[in-house]
Amino acid sequence: MTDSPVALITGGGSGIGAATARQLLDRGYRVTVTGRGEERLREFARELDEPADLLTLAGDAADFEAVQAAVESTLQRFGQLNVVVANAGFASFDNVDDGDPAVWRDMVLTNVLGPALLIRAALSALKQTRGRIVLVGSVAGVVYSPGNIYGATKWAVIGLAENTRRMVTGDGVGVTLVNPGATETNFFDAAGGAPDRAMLTSEQLAASIVWAITQPSGVDVNTMTIRPIPSPL
Repeated sequence: MTDSPVALITGGGSGIGAATARQLLDRGYRVTVTGRGEERLREFARELDEPADLLTLAGDAADFEAVQAAVESTLQRFGQLNVVVANAGFASFDNVDDGDPAVWRDMVLTNVLGPALLIRAALSALKQTRGRIVLVGSVAGVVYSPGNIYGATKWAVIGLAENTRRMVTGDGVGVTLVNPGATETNFFDAAGGAPDRAMLTSEQLAASIVWAITQPSGVDVNTMTIRPIPSPL
């Protein structure tokens, strides 16, 4: 059995998660990706010619049994776990004065509970490898936006990242919070399309995530806020 490092990425069938998975596979990692859409995961695997080092698992990031099962399946398939990337999340694109509370509930569970469940399920395995936890936050969690519920969930992710770091750093586990600006993914589909402004690509953001993951042993990159630079006219 190869001893190459192993990563588990939630929301990994498209966008930032898929780009991160591709770049880690190119670096020799073995990778598990999870997501709610089974067909999307299958298509992602087909695009890559179904490599032996990729495991795709359908499941809800806010369902603890599904998250536990993903960790256990990863350990059974690959024998270890070195990195988890809590990437699954979405925005309701509404405000506290006019939004749909039913959508808020699903968003809060996915964006806040989901990363906490991944940490809970994976921490024992990560302690064994002195691995890394990556939480994907947002610039929306760094700046205030009037009435925005999505931004509040990402403020919570910032708190979760630092509280987790203080808990696990003595065990040799690193914690990295990545706060992306607007990124070209299907994230904006629910808003009717991407905004007309400078955007990061999924590949650019994934490169930053992979950079943090691949830092030398003993280096803990804690917080990265990444914004696009407008192209010249």
